[in-house]
Amino acid sequence: MARSKRRAEPPTETTELRIIGGRFRGRKLRYEPFRTGDDPVTRPMKHRVRESIFNLVGMELVGRHAIDLFAGTGALGLEALSRGAVHATFIEKHVPTARVIEENIKALGVEGAATLLMTSAFLWGKRDATGAGIQDSALPWLVFCSPPYAFYIDRSEEMLELIRSVMDAAPPGSILVVESDERFDFGLLPSDSPWDVRTYAPAVVGVWRKP
Repeated sequence: MARSKRRAEPPTETTELRIIGGRFRGRKLRYEPFRTGDDPVTRPMKHRVRESIFNLVGMELVGRHAIDLFAGTGALGLEALSRGAVHATFIEKHVPTARVIEENIKALGVEGAATLLMTSAFLWGKRDATGAGIQDSALPWLVFCSPPYAFYIDRSEEMLELIRSVMDAAPPGSILVVESDERFDFGLLPSDSPWDVRTYAPAVVGVWRKP
């Protein structure tokens, strides 16, 4: 899920999200609006954007290993499991947020199909994307990269390196979904196949399929 650096009024209560489709359709997901100063640590992706992403991917996700970078609530990886992914790996550095993902995994009863890594997505891209546990699997990936939009400005080189690392490490037939805003130029990424870029203002979503 994307995190936000934008100023917002403190929420007064816990917000509940729902799975949109698949076998867990309608099931609630917990979301805790943890804050750092005036900024929310996690901002859930809008339902319409999440639904549009899964419409773009369609039935291609069935049988894949989903990888949810900057996982937030875990909604993207859990939605993928609901719709037919066989395993999901969630990567979330913020420990309290990661505990919420853990609760959501348990609430849906998918502990055996989920791996939660409390680490930086940037570190994972450098050290573990080609490591044992994922790269050794024959399954193609479905990767979600939905960071804070500000990362595309404040940590632009790291973001480009992370996306390139995932593109290189992913098995043939993998799909990479990147959510940004209009500030990110998908043309900066090398690719043998084109990006399918769609705008759902303020979000911009790019989908790339590895030959």
